[in-house]
Amino acid sequence: MTETKSPADHDKAPSVQDGAKPGADISFPYDRMTVEQFRSRFPRARWSDARKAWFVPGRTASRRIGRWLAEIEAEADAHADAKGRDAFVFDPIDSPYLELGKAGFRIRTPYSKTVVDELREVPFSRWDGDLRIWHVPFRSYEELRRRWSGIEAGARRNEPEERRRRAEERKGTEQDIRSKLRSAERKRHRYPVRSDDLPPIGRPVVIAYGIVVFTEISGELVDPDVVVDVYPGITEDHVWGYWRPPTFEELVRTWPAKMLPIQNAEWWLPTIEELRPARRTARSREARKYAKTP
Repeated sequence: MTETKSPADHDKAPSVQDGAKPGADISFPYDRMTVEQFRSRFPRARWSDARKAWFVPGRTASRRIGRWLAEIEAEADAHADAKGRDAFVFDPIDSPYLELGKAGFRIRTPYSKTVVDELREVPFSRWDGDLRIWHVPFRSYEELRRRWSGIEAGARRNEPEERRRRAEERKGTEQDIRSKLRSAERKRHRYPVRSDDLPPIGRPVVIAYGIVVFTEISGELVDPDVVVDVYPGITEDHVWGYWRPPTFEELVRTWPAKMLPIQNAEWWLPTIEELRPARRTARSREARKYAKTP
């Protein structure tokens, strides 16, 4: 941080010996109240024109400055929380998905990727895996309010009754038939790859199903007539590769690709934007698995 010195501070001439004394420098944007608080807390502090900073003498100066900055930050957070709570009282969010807590808001919704993506963009939001709720402090109310329509719409779309209603509407349609075919094919954990462009074995790569690890290229030729509805564009040059989901450790060790995949690629190395959500998913999957282990 830097400070803009007021004319009233020009008479605070620094000692030329400050550089040789034990102590620490601190600079911050000029604000009369903040300067008064600082001078009250550090009466021996002197302004240095050379360093454009305040010099606080003493061997423990750095530690004392750190404590003071933490207190100032806590005061600012408390003020922001009070302001956010007042904004909520004036213009509240009325929703079954939001509850008022002591330190902020508690948000509980059906799982929705839209909801997760929106809440991740709200400052200081955090997920509580034990209670399975999101916590958002009062200070983030304005951003939460701005995103709430998208959050609530995503939550309502994923209510069990709404999902069942959409499933009933899809029954027997061409979309439903294709969806069931894709689901059944995915459960086989196989994927067609060109015989002249095989993916590496044992390394996370991206395919239409997301990030996977190929364990085997069988060499068995794909019959296009059988799977053309699931894999459009398949030719007789494709062979079956078998895959499994990557582990969290494998995803952490994977170095992200710096280049985007070429157009119409059937597999490619994951970018950091693809690795981040995959790592979160793998970590959650493994945490659930360990929790079920007796």
